[in-house]
Amino acid sequence: MASRGSVKSFYRQKKSGGITKSNSKPSPSSKKSSATTGFGSALAQSPALVSHGSPDLKDDYGESEQLLREFDMNMAYGPCIGMSRLNRWERAHKLGLNPPEEVGLTLGKGKVGLQCLWDGRV
Repeated sequence: MASRGSVKSFYRQKKSGGITKSNSKPSPSSKKSSATTGFGSALAQSPALVSHGSPDLKDDYGESEQLLREFDMNMAYGPCIGMSRLNRWERAHKLGLNPPEEVGLTLGKGKVGLQCLWDGRV
C-alpha cells in the first residue's frame, strides 16, 4: 500500500513573495483617460464601424423617417407587423388611441417609406 502522507506533501505549492503594497503612483503612461475611450470615440469603435476617420453609427434618414420609426416602436398604437404605417395609423385613429397627427400628415405626403421598421426583418 501507498504510504499515507499529508495532502500538503503531495501537492507542493511554491509561493512567490506574496502581495506587496506599493506607495508609488502609477506612471502617466499606464493611466488611460476615460475621455479617449468614450462613446463616439474612434478608439472604442471597431475598424469596421469607422469610415473616413469618423464613427459610422448613423443611418441616412431625415426627421420625418425618425418620427415614423418612433411611431413604429411605440406599441401603444398596436402591432405594426403585416400592415403599412398608414393602415396602422388609421386603425389607431379609428380605435381612439390618439396617434400623433404629425405622423398622419407625414404619411399623407407619400414621400416616406410606408412599410414599418420591422417589415422583412422578422
